[in-house]
Amino acid sequence: MTTVSLPRGRTLHLDSPVVMGILNVTPDSFSDGGNYCQLDSAVKQAHTLLEQGAKIIDIGGESTRPGAPDVSLEDELDRVIPLVKALRKTSDCIISIDTSKSEVMRQAILAGADIINDVRALQEPGAIEVLSAYPDVAICLMHMQGQPRTMQSNPQYEDLFADINDFFSERIAACEQAGIQQQRIILDPGFGFGKTLAHNYEILDRFDEFNQFNLPVLAGLSRKSMIGNLLNKSTDERLAGSLAGALIAAQNGAKIIRVHDVSETLDVLTVWQACKKGIINE
Repeated sequence: MTTVSLPRGRTLHLDSPVVMGILNVTPDSFSDGGNYCQLDSAVKQAHTLLEQGAKIIDIGGESTRPGAPDVSLEDELDRVIPLVKALRKTSDCIISIDTSKSEVMRQAILAGADIINDVRALQEPGAIEVLSAYPDVAICLMHMQGQPRTMQSNPQYEDLFADINDFFSERIAACEQAGIQQQRIILDPGFGFGKTLAHNYEILDRFDEFNQFNLPVLAGLSRKSMIGNLLNKSTDERLAGSLAGALIAAQNGAKIIRVHDVSETLDVLTVWQACKKGIINE
């Protein structure tokens, strides 16, 4: 059984894939920007995602879409910390914070966050020190080539999988050197983060190759341009493609599926699990 250690003595069990529900409190995220900028609507959406079956709520206060502008520390704190506090008062759910800023990490952890989901894999100043200071908090290390503003300009690799896995090896070693134990680490190959359309689908097809680290691997491709560009679909027309991607990722070993559409994704995973495990009781 795959598990991840969490604060307050809890454990995230990943013997079967779980769904992480996306909750962006930003005005400019590519899919749901501006929908949940008010605290009451954000809390309501979090509880909706939980009722639909999400095991993790992933809160983001800064868009990382290609070309997105930087967000100041103050603005990001204002967006996410009140939500973490409000959600922690009303739920014991697993809260993830999608950030690369060390101070946002620190304040979110103090407010009750369980997981830091970092697209820069703890490479920003002070980030790895924050996680080493809070030994129960989990960390998701994502691979990204370049930076969000320019990462899609011309991504190239000598060997796509060797490059990504070498990056994971280096970041895992850096975490261990800082005292961050492996049972706290989740990996994310970073669909759409410095990858061409061909790179993204090669990663999806060969997703199981990231299991060599014996750590849980997250798949985040919900509504992304890899779906839209392939199918020529706008953001709000990408549900079917996103569900197909989620299923393929799960079949290839993904343990956490990060999505906008929680209920629909769980339906797909439930049907797959019924076939795989024979869970139907007559």
